Amino acid sequence: MNFELYLKENIPSIKSFHPYFNDAIKLMLDAGGKHFRAKLLLGVVESLNKDKLKDAYAIAFAIEMMHTYSLIHDDLPSFDNADFRRGIPTIHKKYDEVSAVLVGDGLNTEAFLHIANSNFDDSTKVKLVKELSYNAGFNGMVIGQALDCYFEKQKLDIKELEFIHIHKTGRLIAASLKMGAILSGLDEKECEKYYEIGLKLGLIFQINDDILDATKDDTELGKPSNNDTFKNSYTNLLGVDKAIKYKKDMIDELYKLLSCIDEKVAENIKKLIEKYL
Repeated sequence: MNFELYLKENIPSIKSFHPYFNDAIKLMLDAGGKHFRAKLLLGVVESLNKDKLKDAYAIAFAIEMMHTYSLIHDDLPSFDNADFRRGIPTIHKKYDEVSAVLVGDGLNTEAFLHIANSNFDDSTKVKLVKELSYNAGFNGMVIGQALDCYFEKQKLDIKELEFIHIHKTGRLIAASLKMGAILSGLDEKECEKYYEIGLKLGLIFQINDDILDATKDDTELGKPSNNDTFKNSYTNLLGVDKAIKYKKDMIDELYKLLSCIDEKVAENIKKLIEKYL
């Protein structure tokens, strides 16, 4: 089974008399996307402890639900007010804003239910919940998003920009790798290596996203382009050419870190970089 099939077979469906809420839940989960974070986690487990791979799909899906919730909320009128995501209308545009907020809220909590119902021992589940809640919550995506919105029209320096994107983007990517390491039975010291790699990878992911926003059109991206004109982005701060060089330098730094972990995992990460970044 691949992750896309697992996702389609496990999209939440709620028994109620709401005319379209289940369709709203399905809309963004079933719209494609890279599934980058899920594939990172599964790649670690497949390389290090393949016997756990089948059960790891549930944890990968939990991360994908958490990521999708963040996108749904990021597109809301009070945030980016985006009309499209993954090539289709956003939930608040196709249905309504209340449904978009509640679908996002539901995916956030459903992620932890999916971990709780997984086939891992209780100690492992607690570790997974701790990682996901820390990196998606106040210490991760939430403060990153808060800073990004508050300073939207105020110019920041490169360190402040990196702080935002380490939290807004990097921490969930880092959690994906670390949670894969936890499932594979690595000790805390080894798990932290994967986490540090994930933080670096998250920054590269964000720089790449900024470059695409500045250089591609809406059709190519599947969402509005040139959407960061008034935001703090690497392209706005450095210019496109310097942002591209900055990304290349970061990839070089990441490759040095990859030499310190399992060769199979490192190769999988490199393949994902080549495909998506």
